[in-house]
Amino acid sequence: MGWTLDLANARKLGMESTASAARSTGGTPSPSLTNVALTPSALSQADLLAQMGTGLLITGMIGSTINPNTGDYSRGANGFWVEKGEITYPVNECTVAGNLKDMLKSITPANDARPHLSTLVPSLLLEGLTLAGD
Repeated sequence: MGWTLDLANARKLGMESTASAARSTGGTPSPSLTNVALTPSALSQADLLAQMGTGLLITGMIGSTINPNTGDYSRGANGFWVEKGEITYPVNECTVAGNLKDMLKSITPANDARPHLSTLVPSLLLEGLTLAGD
């Protein structure tokens, strides 16, 4: 276990760089993750939806707000409403909120990561988030 550090941040912290820097076309290098692989489970996305029962299947995220001191998290989302484990209708521009520490403790992964991508992250089930919208 450790930190993801580019050279500049490693120097500031008096630690070793993990050579984990990336940049966008308009920005400076900063710590970033690439080639991420999350360990899958034996569950399919359909299994996670059945386990969820009622909730939101998020397919897109908008913006981001996080309090680094408390871990409180809020973000816009799009997706599909799920009732009794079945997708029922599309949802546009709602808000998803929770606490990152609590969210990270309750992740249940599926087995549907797409192996041709550099980020191998399957569908995830998170419990206890607050949803708001019209």
